Amino acid sequence: MVVCGLNDVVMFHEDSKRFKEMGITSGESQIDYSKVTQGIKEVTGKIEHVLKYETRESGAEIVQGEAKIIGREVGSEDGEIGGIVEVDGVDYPYDKLIIATGSRPSIPPIPGAETALTYKDVLDFKEVPENLNIIGSGVIATEFAGIFSSLGSKVKVLCRNQFLSNIDPEIKNYALKNLLEGVEVIENVQVDEITDNGASTSNGPMDGVVFLATGMTPNSEIASKLVEIGPKREIIVNNHMKTSAPSIYSAGDVVGTVGNTPVARMEGMVAARNACGISATMDYSLIAQSITLYYPISFLVSQKSSKINSKEHEDLNVRIRGSGGPGSFWNVLDGNTGFTKMSADLETGNITGASSISPSSRTSMPYLAKMIKDGYKTSDFDDFIETHPSTDAIYKLLHFLAKYG
Repeated sequence: MVVCGLNDVVMFHEDSKRFKEMGITSGESQIDYSKVTQGIKEVTGKIEHVLKYETRESGAEIVQGEAKIIGREVGSEDGEIGGIVEVDGVDYPYDKLIIATGSRPSIPPIPGAETALTYKDVLDFKEVPENLNIIGSGVIATEFAGIFSSLGSKVKVLCRNQFLSNIDPEIKNYALKNLLEGVEVIENVQVDEITDNGASTSNGPMDGVVFLATGMTPNSEIASKLVEIGPKREIIVNNHMKTSAPSIYSAGDVVGTVGNTPVARMEGMVAARNACGISATMDYSLIAQSITLYYPISFLVSQKSSKINSKEHEDLNVRIRGSGGPGSFWNVLDGNTGFTKMSADLETGNITGASSISPSSRTSMPYLAKMIKDGYKTSDFDDFIETHPSTDAIYKLLHFLAKYG
């Protein structure tokens, strides 16, 4: 939600600069970062209040405090084992327990790393940093690079290996050229030390604030003596979200699967259903993901293979620029309306890949994932009619593929 709040301001700021250059407006927006952070805190506080209210209205009790799981076991007739969660000295017995304790920023073993900042510190910045060195190469690094570059920071992204290595190269290159044009991305660089004034690297010193975007560490300590823990400190679960302990389930970032809210929510639903004796299975076969920039970058990821449907022969790849419409109309003059790429197996009609940069891509991509999982072929989109006006180029490419699939 913090990224959403900051990015809304960035989008307005970028549009303001563009309209001034075009002579449509006479002034450029001036951003008060302290007011931005204050507003984000107010909004997220209201969201938290609403969620707590809705949770209590559903019949659940909310207990806030520091919890620990007592090692005492309570037997039951069916052979399952329960236990007790203690919160601030009060015992809460359970028959079934769901652990959804989330994750925290991962701190790499770099001398001085404890002095660096993470996303948890963003709302405490007194001002926008003049120079910002982001260590990382994934989604978090990309999103904050785009945000602070737009707000005026000179941003360097320091990548130990390749930047956005899981993204289609053409989509990545478009993003670097058009959405991160003010960001300097340095790949294959080793950070040797972090200080209050910057970082020492294999490419020389990098002055400025250091920001860690080096992944997440599951908050699994509470269960470390009760369930099996993986090499990245994740709680190991099966596809029913059940741990190695008979009565304990787990869901969300703490299980170390896909770090986004919709996946965590579905994992929680699967865990709850199974805990209540209702059989449910978590399906990671095809998941829509996105990166929040001026235009969102949306793409499909299969947990089973690098492609949606792996095969020996090559798919047909098609690509197209985005359409001019809501959120991109004024960018037509600069040619920066987004970029969409799709692939399909023409022999079977299977859609095998999709990536899109457009104002509406984050909405269309999960529906496309659902249709692919339900067996839709390219030919099924021959008579598809989208809503006008739309910036989504996915359906244009599907129409094209339908003629050949």
